[in-house]
Amino acid sequence: MSQYRPSSLKQLALQKFKSNFWGVFSFGFIILVGLVSIFAYILAPDNTQHANQMHLSIHSKQPGFRVMMLTIPSQTKTEQNTLSKLFFGIKSSDTKVPISNYRVEDNVLTYTEYASDGIKGVEKTIDLVVFPTQSVGKFIKEKTFLFGTDKYGRDLLSRVLVGARISFFIGFVAVFISLVIGVFMGSIAGYFGGKVDAVIMWVINVAWSIPTLLLVIAITLALGKGFWQVFIAVGLTMWVEVARVVRGQIISVKEMQYVTAARALGFNDFRIITKHILPNILAPVIVISAANFAAAILIESGLSFLGIGAQPPMASWGAMIKDHYNYIVLGKPYLAIIPGLCIMGLVMAFMLMGNALRDALDVKG
Repeated sequence: MSQYRPSSLKQLALQKFKSNFWGVFSFGFIILVGLVSIFAYILAPDNTQHANQMHLSIHSKQPGFRVMMLTIPSQTKTEQNTLSKLFFGIKSSDTKVPISNYRVEDNVLTYTEYASDGIKGVEKTIDLVVFPTQSVGKFIKEKTFLFGTDKYGRDLLSRVLVGARISFFIGFVAVFISLVIGVFMGSIAGYFGGKVDAVIMWVINVAWSIPTLLLVIAITLALGKGFWQVFIAVGLTMWVEVARVVRGQIISVKEMQYVTAARALGFNDFRIITKHILPNILAPVIVISAANFAAAILIESGLSFLGIGAQPPMASWGAMIKDHYNYIVLGKPYLAIIPGLCIMGLVMAFMLMGNALRDALDVKG
């Protein structure tokens, strides 16, 4: 005789979520992108700040392109700790030059700069004293660009990996801001009702009537162009949906018996809202937060495409599409398609995970 073990709602929801293949797959994909975002400079072949090493002689090369790269050490040393290198890239002052061939004679290195389309590159010489060990072989290595190079000759793979950081973290910051404002406004409106509800709903309806992109552009222009300004601007435009959901949920549960019992015990309004009501309406808030993640990524990409998002030389998927959308008809569509697929994959993962959470948290299912 099997013993019956009652399961809590959390355990049932977790079991339902685990049984949803696309939900679990999307969650794993989001975790993977998150890890790539954090450790981008460890994974990126070009680990300089913003993966911004430009080599115009090798611009717009096909995926898998190989070239010899000569590193000329700089005489000035830049001090940087390990954490800074890990999270912000290496501040390198060394000069890297793509070359087609080289030779060493009488302590002088003679090299020919790389030139495409059958053109002979410029031949230059440099004294071996410049190299610390005077062993040139250590400073000349063949480099492979797995995703090719962009129109400035930068490693496209490195730019994609570093660009994931903006698209991923803008979701967290924007959703956090929208949750703080939306839950606060929605809780007050739904719980107290009356004139307070009327005033907050008027503010919500005014904010709701303004096109999201237009509002973000206005806030961005007011705060200035930049990394954090975009995060704040996107977050300030996404609280409306959260507030409407929270308000509706609180209106539907504030007359429930457990809320009435809390009032009878003399608990204050703040405790009733935070300890008794909000924990019971988290399911729809979690679902809308997942959708807001996807919306924030799309909005940031649109802003970067318009040129008012993350500013150069910072890597951003939207900015990469902006720089290379003309190449779609010039025979090199991968320069715009690769970052576009990255945006599409991350947005789809958040939407699929949101759908899985909705199904798992549906108590009627």
